[in-house]
Amino acid sequence: MAEELFAQAIEAIQTGDADRAAEIARKGLDQGISGMDLMNKGFIPAINKVGDLFGEGQLFLPELMMSAQAMQQVTDIINETLGEGKSPDQGKILLGTVEGDLHDIGKTIVAALFKANGFDVLDLGRDVSVDRFIEEAETFGAHIIGTSALLTTTMAVQKELLDSLKEKGLRDKYKVIVGGAPVTQRWADRIGADAYAENAGEGVKKVMELLK
Repeated sequence: MAEELFAQAIEAIQTGDADRAAEIARKGLDQGISGMDLMNKGFIPAINKVGDLFGEGQLFLPELMMSAQAMQQVTDIINETLGEGKSPDQGKILLGTVEGDLHDIGKTIVAALFKANGFDVLDLGRDVSVDRFIEEAETFGAHIIGTSALLTTTMAVQKELLDSLKEKGLRDKYKVIVGGAPVTQRWADRIGADAYAENAGEGVKKVMELLK
């Protein structure tokens, strides 16, 4: 019965059916299946697959967004059963789109996927200043700071953040990962970031490596 539910969970996420995904999550929990089993054997493999298909150009942004929204709904339901603020803590990640940049879709998907994989995530939204990134990281106790830049004109803010961390003597305190459409591994190397992720799925893998 559990295997059947895991298969249904995978299908619901891949088709972006949020209501069905939520129904499956609640049904599984009612049947005594643990939240982590539902995540690890059903929902997470599904959203990872969706991310891969998007990266390969086999899935388009509207479909990706529907799957991400379904995943967010499921994550909220399952995290409630794990206790308020007691989701399985892989580490604390602070995310935001840099100042001057109002693009938010990709980062929202990244945040949902990190949460689904057991990370404690604080999403600052878009148009986030360097000072706010640092203040919030200090308050939140972040292990990782993730910045997204979707415009070539705002990529420089990613460098400003790293420079500011160095100036304040905080660079060694945080691992910094960068992403966004115009961002490349070469840019990450040039500014001294710890990692670069091309998409949400890769972001999870890179962060897990950074926190080992």
